[in-house]
Amino acid sequence: MAANGVKRRKLEHTSSDDGDVVSFASFGATEEEVAEPAGNAGQDKTLEAVDDGDERLGDEEEEGFGDHEGDEQDLERFANHSEEDRGDVEIDVRDGGRFPKGKPAEPGAEQQRQDRAEGTRVRKTASELGTYLAGTSRSNIFKLQVDELLEQIRPRRGKREEAAEKALHSLKKILDQMPARGPLSVSDAEQQFLISGKVIIPFAEPTPPKDAKYKFAFASPSSVNVVGSYALKTSPRSREAVEIDMMVNMPAALFEEKDYLNYRYFYKRAYYLACLAESILDKSTYDTRFVDLHDDQMKPVVVVSPRTPLDTEDEIKPTPRWRINIIPSVGAEVFSKDKITPGRNCIRTTGDTKAGPTPFYNSSLRANMLTPSYLKVLHHAASTCDGFRDACLLGSTWLRQRGYSARISEGGFGNFEWSTLIALLLQGGGSNGKPMLSEGYSSYQLFKATLQVLALRNLSKSALVVGNADTKPTGDGTPMLWDALRAHNVLYKVTPWAYAQLRQDARSSLAMLGDQLFDGFDAAFILRTDGPLLQNDYLVNIPVTTMPAHRGSYHKLFDALKRGLGDRVSLVTMKTAPSMSWQPGSLRSKSTPDTSISIGLIVNPETVNRTVDHGPPAEDKAEAASFRTFWGEKAELRRFKDGSITESLVWSTSEAGQTVLEQVVRFLLSRHVGRDAEQNASFVGNGFVRLLPQGTSTTAYQPLMEAYKQLETDIRGLEGMPLSVRHITPADPQLRYCSIRPPSDTGGRKRPSPANVVIQFEASTRWPDEVIAIQRTKIAFLLNISELLQEAKAAVTARVGLENQEDESLNQAYLDIIYESGAAFRMRIHHDREQILLERQLKDKSLAPSSREGTARALAAYKRDYIKLPAHTQAVARLCSRYPALSGTVRLLKKWFASHLLASHIAEEVIELIAVRAFVQPWLWQTPSSVQTGFLRALHWLARWDWRAEPLIVDLSGTGELRAADVQSIKTRFEAWRKLDPSLNRIVTFAASSLDQDGTTWTDGRPQRVVAGHMTALAKAACAEVQEKQVALEPASLFASPLRDYDFVLHLDPALRGGKKRAGATNGTTFKNLELAAEDDESMIGFDAAQLLLGKLEFSYGSAVVFFAGGRERPVIAGLWSPQTAPRNWKMNLAYSTIPRKVRSKEEEESVTAEINKDAILAEIARLGGDLVESIERDMP
Repeated sequence: MAANGVKRRKLEHTSSDDGDVVSFASFGATEEEVAEPAGNAGQDKTLEAVDDGDERLGDEEEEGFGDHEGDEQDLERFANHSEEDRGDVEIDVRDGGRFPKGKPAEPGAEQQRQDRAEGTRVRKTASELGTYLAGTSRSNIFKLQVDELLEQIRPRRGKREEAAEKALHSLKKILDQMPARGPLSVSDAEQQFLISGKVIIPFAEPTPPKDAKYKFAFASPSSVNVVGSYALKTSPRSREAVEIDMMVNMPAALFEEKDYLNYRYFYKRAYYLACLAESILDKSTYDTRFVDLHDDQMKPVVVVSPRTPLDTEDEIKPTPRWRINIIPSVGAEVFSKDKITPGRNCIRTTGDTKAGPTPFYNSSLRANMLTPSYLKVLHHAASTCDGFRDACLLGSTWLRQRGYSARISEGGFGNFEWSTLIALLLQGGGSNGKPMLSEGYSSYQLFKATLQVLALRNLSKSALVVGNADTKPTGDGTPMLWDALRAHNVLYKVTPWAYAQLRQDARSSLAMLGDQLFDGFDAAFILRTDGPLLQNDYLVNIPVTTMPAHRGSYHKLFDALKRGLGDRVSLVTMKTAPSMSWQPGSLRSKSTPDTSISIGLIVNPETVNRTVDHGPPAEDKAEAASFRTFWGEKAELRRFKDGSITESLVWSTSEAGQTVLEQVVRFLLSRHVGRDAEQNASFVGNGFVRLLPQGTSTTAYQPLMEAYKQLETDIRGLEGMPLSVRHITPADPQLRYCSIRPPSDTGGRKRPSPANVVIQFEASTRWPDEVIAIQRTKIAFLLNISELLQEAKAAVTARVGLENQEDESLNQAYLDIIYESGAAFRMRIHHDREQILLERQLKDKSLAPSSREGTARALAAYKRDYIKLPAHTQAVARLCSRYPALSGTVRLLKKWFASHLLASHIAEEVIELIAVRAFVQPWLWQTPSSVQTGFLRALHWLARWDWRAEPLIVDLSGTGELRAADVQSIKTRFEAWRKLDPSLNRIVTFAASSLDQDGTTWTDGRPQRVVAGHMTALAKAACAEVQEKQVALEPASLFASPLRDYDFVLHLDPALRGGKKRAGATNGTTFKNLELAAEDDESMIGFDAAQLLLGKLEFSYGSAVVFFAGGRERPVIAGLWSPQTAPRNWKMNLAYSTIPRKVRSKEEEESVTAEINKDAILAEIARLGGDLVESIERDMP
């Protein structure tokens, strides 16, 4: 708990994007208005350490300590982008041993206890700081971040806690004064409560038989204690209600020796709980409800919270500021621990001699007996290990951000399981029964070591035993942390699917915290990672009403999916419906009809679409019979080309629009759950794929790739060329699987878009030594190649085209090569002498400023087009081959930018880097396995990218070739640019990679600051839509945005711009043969009327208007009037058309101002566009 008088402290945090969003919305305002950020968007956010008992804390609580969202906002205030701890202590948990290396030198436990007794923390502070500085943490900043987080989340006393403790005393007084009851039979006990009408006994299913011989009775509790994380201060402070566990120990005399069998203990416990609830209702004004403890229907508890009166029925009741869980328990000596071990059966049916063990039932009962015992275990750990409490706080935060809690519906692994795991490992679990963890470790070391235990030890196959015992897991997938002294599996509530997800999250966090290029603090403790669409590749939702009611049905469903899907998926998870609270006077709440079970699938992209599954060979009779029993009529015996005869399954490539994965899942649901479940199941995950032309497969690119190989062979085989060819390299999105639309169908008549390639010849002294002369020589080379190629290949057409005629220092010509198959390439020549000559010109101090600017522009274009673009193309193509989902992710992300009219401002290469980052640096998650997760995670990062303060850095090698020194060099360049251009007039976004450490190749001059702000706002809106809609999300909704933010919009004719034709459109021709001839005109290869119009408009009106275009994805060009066009004093030679206006000042003096002539400019735009512009819409509503 923080000490009194703690000063308020601040951590600098990057300002939000509000200023840019406002700038976009008010782009038509004056220049001064745009330059001034709105509100306090530019101010730093602060972290405030609240004093104990601070009255201001009560004010905060009044305002809104009631939503889980507030916790995320609280945590987000700690985001302080910096390097994190990476030099972690390593542990080999597979051997069950202690840390073999990295153990810091710390004092003994006895000396630590003496220090605490003396009340000094000097040696502890020095030791902990030494731990971070000596190699177990690479950065002091990370330690400061962790310490600041711990200070903010440590529990401390405030008004909520005072009110809750006052209620605790009141409740204890009520419980101590309760009279004895009974003994009563089942019928008499129910009748007694039926007469009062206040409480219905919350019996679990199945309810006790009416003729049961055992009796129900009540006696005053033998003890009442506060237990759990509130007493130990191991749970983070939350904006939600303060939750306190009150243990009510039931007298042992109420139970008989055999009450551990057949729910008898739980029935008597339910009766005892009903008595408690009735007394509290009679003698207090608190709100009292029943709820199943951690979703375990056998153990309901009474939840007491402050009653909040409502003035009207429609008023929403606020979340209570505190909540007390009254938990009946029994002493550890009441039932023999040997009779309720996980391997015994305690639910016996008459005549059933083959009943298996009941591990969950047994462990649930045993857990109810051990509450005081584990309170002592945790208290001992907190007393002997200084870092224990803070390690629990870090672990609780990590678990909450990933959606885990002690509730079975949320995994069954919560604060208690985390803290008990650490406490037990401080006692044993290592080789020869030695402690696996040391009491001298800091909080972060304990946190990291616990993650390593979860990640590297599979406790569902090999139990982690603390103490002397020979125990094996139950075999149903439940992990086992066996406490031999207390004969209890601490992890009995953890479901197999949640445990698999927990291990994957632990592995991801370990890799993330060990990534030298990634700041893992935010990802580990700040950001939520449990969004179903971000976490899973596919989701299957099944209504609860279609599932069998018993608890084992979920395990049966999980086992069927895991076996049936096999290696198609790497992970199967489930989110079951949580139990709801209910009034004591009503029956137990049941799931509503719209409640569903959510099944998450993370797929293996290499095998998920496999159409033939091979089963066991026919010779293996037992396995073959099991295979046929599981698959039923779907299994068939087949002979394959290699001569083998095996059981097999054959799936359709596309059955009624269903993917292979969906076919398999639906068949498994129909066979192993029920036809009703299969018919009502909804499958989420293919919606985004349908938005891409020809799907996400790279198969559509193969004809062009083969044609490219043929082109290389043809060029190298030409005879009579002056120089031999050194390299032919691809430099086009089509040749790296990244164009929104795959190459056109080679058999069709549509004009293909040529793919850019670069050719480089062997060095020769015959090249001229002047830049302009080199450009002329290139033209001669291209003409020669064109002639030789058409002579050698009759089916090939080659034409030389000219470009950049306004600047002779730039490349002047290209060669279009068209194959009969329809593949088209645009070839340019790379001569490395150009760079030397251009750099020499720049060093010439006598060069005129205008010439220097042109030379610098030519040098930048040379490096971009001939060095970095080919290297970028080859690297991205390799990554697309390595990650099957990357190609579709890039294409979908480009479609998103184009649909929001940002395609003309954000370079394709930058978009590709954003998408690649989600794969090569996937934290918070694993590498995406589907297009959906790749796309949504890229948007998630884009929404959080603070491009003012952070560069985009991507390792395009995918193998860690980008080193820490390279990253530091890139950051240094970024900081230098921010100092040179603090107003972000030239470099707004900074995008670097392992192949391009300059960072400005693709972003020099674009996008403008207002466009970058608009990009961030759109990404945030998309993420908010995903968060709100979740599985009900309509993918197409993320690609639509209104046009009302723009000042005017040009609607283009799709027929004339090469898009989908309207009915009756004839491309300006009257006859079909003329239309076909126009399509076959090879001189029109690569012609894009809309792009040419956009270029013309930007050249003519770029100083007055900012244009936005979406290419083929959205046939409009939108515009915003620049703030620089605001009325100003009249002068000649303005860069845009103006109208003189007389203005009378306050002093009655007349002056003439120049106002932009919007009508004339729009009329001129319409004239330039001609038939391409269908209409112009202005004054958007």
